[in-house]
Amino acid sequence: MSGRPEKAERRQRVAARWTAAAFGVSALAAVAFAAVYVSGGQTQAAGAALAVAFGGLAAGLTIWARRLLPTGGYVEEHPPPGPPRSSRRRSRRRRASADPDRPAPRRALLSMLGLAVGAIGAAALFPLRSLLPFGPGGPTRALRHTPWRGGARLVTADGSPVRPADVTAESILTVFPEGHVRAGDAPAFAVRLDPARFTVGPPGGHVDGLVVYSLLCTHAGCPVALYEQGDARVLCPCHQSAFDLLAAARPIAGPAARRLPGLPVIVDGAGYLRATGDFTASPGPGYWSRR
Repeated sequence: MSGRPEKAERRQRVAARWTAAAFGVSALAAVAFAAVYVSGGQTQAAGAALAVAFGGLAAGLTIWARRLLPTGGYVEEHPPPGPPRSSRRRSRRRRASADPDRPAPRRALLSMLGLAVGAIGAAALFPLRSLLPFGPGGPTRALRHTPWRGGARLVTADGSPVRPADVTAESILTVFPEGHVRAGDAPAFAVRLDPARFTVGPPGGHVDGLVVYSLLCTHAGCPVALYEQGDARVLCPCHQSAFDLLAAARPIAGPAARRLPGLPVIVDGAGYLRATGDFTASPGPGYWSRR
């Protein structure tokens, strides 16, 4: 009979080690997540580290609950008359030392649990800090400003600079700021219109009827790539929003509720089109600019 308590105690020691190991793995994975995030590493690696961190925490708590905590029903009976209270206490301590249902030492496990939870909490501060709208690299500033700057030359997708003669009235020409062809918030389009038909002046002005607007629909950010020359309208193929270029790109159909931002441009001394600043408003979906 003496072998049963020893085996139970051995199983508890093994379970305690597994629990501590799971919490340790959780803490290490949380540190790895923070390191990957700070270094700007792969999203998949950061996600895997975070999954291991929470998985280790869950595994440790599960082992603790199933293997180290006493289970079953207990009935407390009235103690019969017996030896003095001090003798009963010594007897209880002796029985508890061989009781297979006694809880495992908790101080070490609680320390490991605190380490794992603290590491996960500290790691979570890194992405939370990125959401704060402070500093030059904050999301608020990033969503309100694009690579367009004063002096930025307009180029096509292959990097060729654009001259006014390259922009016709038959179709729109997609343009980008030089050096930022792959920037997601920078695409714009240029088209030539009859200034006499303007009912509202273009927000970015025009160069002999040549106007430039953001290519991104203000509803969901799809490219407004369809052009109706007769009505001087651009259409979004995603949700059928339409914008009247003769009325400062005012939305006239579909779910879009905000005008397309204009881009002010000039012709430089070499005959190329250059921007004189950023878009007149935040490009793309309107909810980016809400406060």
